[in-house]
Amino acid sequence: MESYGSKRIVVVDDEAMMLSTLKMLLNLEGFDNVCFFESPKLALADIKENTPDLILSDFMMPEMNGIEFLSEAKKLCPDVSMILLTGYADKENAIKAINEVGIYKYIEKPWENEDLLLNIRNGLERSGLIAELNKKIDELSEAKAQLEKYSHSLEEIVLQKTADLVESNTKLSAIINYCADGIVITGKDGDIVQVNPAFENITGLDKNLLKNKNLKDMIVAAHNSIQKITNEQREVLLRDAAIKNCIDDRNVPVEINFAPILSDKDRNDIRYVGVVRNVSLQKEMERLRDDFIATLTHDLRTPLLAAIQTLQFFLDGSLGEISDRQKTLLDTMKKSNEDMLGLVNALLEVYKYESGKLNLCRTRFSLKEFIDDCVSQVKPLADKKEITIQTVYNNAQECDINADRNELRRVLLNLCGNALNHTPKGGHIEIISSNKDDDLILSVKDNGIGIPQNDISKLFKRFSQGTSKKRSAGTGLGLYLSRQIVEAHDGKIWAESEVNKGSVFSLMIPKSLNVKGKV
Repeated sequence: MESYGSKRIVVVDDEAMMLSTLKMLLNLEGFDNVCFFESPKLALADIKENTPDLILSDFMMPEMNGIEFLSEAKKLCPDVSMILLTGYADKENAIKAINEVGIYKYIEKPWENEDLLLNIRNGLERSGLIAELNKKIDELSEAKAQLEKYSHSLEEIVLQKTADLVESNTKLSAIINYCADGIVITGKDGDIVQVNPAFENITGLDKNLLKNKNLKDMIVAAHNSIQKITNEQREVLLRDAAIKNCIDDRNVPVEINFAPILSDKDRNDIRYVGVVRNVSLQKEMERLRDDFIATLTHDLRTPLLAAIQTLQFFLDGSLGEISDRQKTLLDTMKKSNEDMLGLVNALLEVYKYESGKLNLCRTRFSLKEFIDDCVSQVKPLADKKEITIQTVYNNAQECDINADRNELRRVLLNLCGNALNHTPKGGHIEIISSNKDDDLILSVKDNGIGIPQNDISKLFKRFSQGTSKKRSAGTGLGLYLSRQIVEAHDGKIWAESEVNKGSVFSLMIPKSLNVKGKV
């Protein structure tokens, strides 16, 4: 068998340092036939001429992102294993690539070298197995032609090809039985037909007991997704699912990739194969990472506050007179520390919401007074840019709202701040509140630069900084935190926009309004 080192690998990343790191790692591991590209377009030209055994691509690249590149590469070499390198914030895009493009794996940055190398070797083995399978298919086609031409040797050829098929089935059975991920095959209604030993380990039951069960009863979370799979008949990835282990009575967190198996004889005879990955270690590492970030950011607040206060003492003359040049430098340092403190505070707020450690403090207060208070805070910036702010009440001016005032203020101020930043001088902003069956609908409308439709779905994700039309200088946490706050109120937040005409950001908090005087 050809060694892994001689397999052809194509690596694409626009960062020279990342390419250098990967080159050193692969060279040390004996991969000799590796081509590195900083440009996805150059890589596609090379792939068109020389089919690789594996493609390794970064996600964020200027010419085209990793999903777009791998989609084009898939057209050129559909059977080649493809691995996408992605950051944590782009995890949903990576899952989208698995479902829509059909890539083999995605690996989050920063990666463990051993994990990366293992996935590269597995990907090369997968490409080899697919190539071998295609070769077998070609051989079978050739055998059919030979059977028609040489009917006198039919029995001998059939025996030989049967032996080849048995060998292939033996290899496939070995792969299934020794696969580290659980594999389960079900009928159309979810009844378990076949499992591998890894799935038995996850559930704590042997295959004989599992054959009498329905997979829906084994999955603790994502029951609705099982029904969705049987209806859509396509490949689906279930995240945040769990399977109950019957030995120690615990829920094992898993990710399950389902795909339909269609019968050539009967199209109504549909089965499903699910690859079940135990993500217990991954979940624990995510929890430890989030706890570390929370502890780190919390501990950073004290020295940052001390530095800001010390710089303020210099600036206000408490520690003696300073020159104008010194004052300018110290003021710059103070603003930089304040920006860093803002980022630390934002990270802490995000952590509190994601970990469920922040309880809302709901109170009843006047909606009009609340909006007027927020407007007064952003009015100086609006006046500076000669932007008018108008408040509009649709059956809501005399209403009280039941919500966490401080958290809701954070959302409205963030939406107003974004509108001011992206509205040109002399523009107009409307803050519209509506009472629809006691549901509060609050909208911030501007006539600014607008947002391309392709970017709207990315706005409320963590660390999303602006759009392809204009990049923000902020932390990328404002709209993400706003979404967390609104969803904590059992509401939803969304955006509508048209390029060069403006945007409308709206939020809805259900059953939160009361008409004043109404009990």
